[in-house]
Amino acid sequence: MNRLVRLEVESLAIIDRLALELGGGLCAFTGETGAGKSIVIDALGLLLGGRGSSEMIRSGRESLLVSGFWDDELVAGRRITAAGRGTARLEGEVVSVRELGARVGERLTLHGQHAAVALLSTRTHREFLDKGLPAGDLLERYSAAYTQFTTAKDRLERLKMGERERARELDLLEYQFREIADLNPQGGEEEPLEAELERLSNLEEIAAQAAQSLELLQEADYNALSLIQEAVKTLSNVAKVDPAVATLRETLKEVASNLKAVSSELTGISEDSAPDPEELERISNRLTGLTKLKNKYGATLKDVLNYQSELEVRLLELRGDDADLGDLETHLTHFRSLVLEVGAELSKARAEVALELGGSLVSVVRKLGMPHARLEFALTALPEPSSNGLESVEILFSANPGEDLGPLSSVVSGGELSRVMLSLSTVLGSSTPTVIFDEVDAGIGGSAAGAVAGQLADLALSHQVLVVTHLAQIAARADHHYLVEKRVRDDGRTETTVRALNESERLEELARMLSGEVSKVALEHARELLFSAGQSGVGRSGAGQSGVGQKGKAERKPVSARG
Repeated sequence: MNRLVRLEVESLAIIDRLALELGGGLCAFTGETGAGKSIVIDALGLLLGGRGSSEMIRSGRESLLVSGFWDDELVAGRRITAAGRGTARLEGEVVSVRELGARVGERLTLHGQHAAVALLSTRTHREFLDKGLPAGDLLERYSAAYTQFTTAKDRLERLKMGERERARELDLLEYQFREIADLNPQGGEEEPLEAELERLSNLEEIAAQAAQSLELLQEADYNALSLIQEAVKTLSNVAKVDPAVATLRETLKEVASNLKAVSSELTGISEDSAPDPEELERISNRLTGLTKLKNKYGATLKDVLNYQSELEVRLLELRGDDADLGDLETHLTHFRSLVLEVGAELSKARAEVALELGGSLVSVVRKLGMPHARLEFALTALPEPSSNGLESVEILFSANPGEDLGPLSSVVSGGELSRVMLSLSTVLGSSTPTVIFDEVDAGIGGSAAGAVAGQLADLALSHQVLVVTHLAQIAARADHHYLVEKRVRDDGRTETTVRALNESERLEELARMLSGEVSKVALEHARELLFSAGQSGVGRSGAGQSGVGQKGKAERKPVSARG
């Protein structure tokens, strides 16, 4: 199920340290006003990628940490430091806050006065409506047809730009291509050319140094070659009687031979003191041309060659535009017809779903403390097809009699918004295994409170539902009841704790919620409320449920936040 089984919080607001085991089904969080129930919601919001700041850190601490653990062993965490820095982790690996929110968002949906903002978006309205579409590939077929249509449309609009502008672009690109092609640059040719230019430019100096070296080796009165040859003669007499001397004499003879070869080469170099002016000019012009290309088309010759390839592709497109123009106009007409045809199917299906879904939602919403509420999905035709269909989708709402329907974003209050979201979640089902409601009971009581409790209990049959509530009717239907308390510790510091209630503790909490005090009458009323909830099917025997309020069931161990 990918159910959230444990929530750990450290140094968040007035929570010091919290380790909370969470059960399945409906989990109710109750407590006195100001006890810090919203802090639990804030902690889950951080795991969902919500905005965090250093102001959320408990006074005197360097950082806060929120960690969630799921029954498939996924672990997600978010740390925020006093310096305002943050770290998000999934399975121990550092990820971005966006990645954390996306992954946790696949498992948790948070609804509350401030967290159901997504419901104000018409995009969300369309997505809710499309959830009710019949099984099939209608949305995929429309998306494919629209993609073909827009691709052909964009191409045609580009082709239909002014002939003068297209001709100007063609002339410019052809000039650039010819300029590169005429020089025909080759990758890697610059360094050898630059080296040769350097050699030719210094040829006179090279010849002079070669002549000086030649004189030292062979032409001076005392030169290296004559001295080595004299040494060979000197060793000749003793070489006959000493093998080592004979070896050295042969080595000197090789040195003399090599000096003669070097001298011959130096003779040629010393005589070549004037560079070929034509070759010098050719290399210089070649390098100048390459530099010019780089200044215009790329920092390196590789960039220039890449640009030449791009030019070739674009020129082929421009030259083929005229031939394609007629074909594209025909294709565009066909694709537009296909979009309108599939779009009409989608519009018809949406209209049918909107009527049925709107009626179902009104029926549920009216039970949730808004007996005069009206709600409908308004489908408004668009002047042109969009990527999502031929019409816009928006939920229109009115909570009071005599008031016109208006956009949900402008007429709904925070509490009403939460109850509309509850209606959508129960009618359509939530897309995540865990659903959290904050202040869903705002402004309601009496029979409406029982209806809200019933809706939450129904949703909890297939989901893990966490709800922060002030209503005893909702808490009585819970499979797990958690009490949020604020206390002053021995060291004078205030902290919020959260613990699971056993049977007797839960009875007392319900009594407090009903009358503000734990009296005999209030306890009896609480007992009747639990009995009524049990008679309504609550206390289901699913995994992880406590069955509190039923005789013979074991008490649960409390889980608390320790300072």
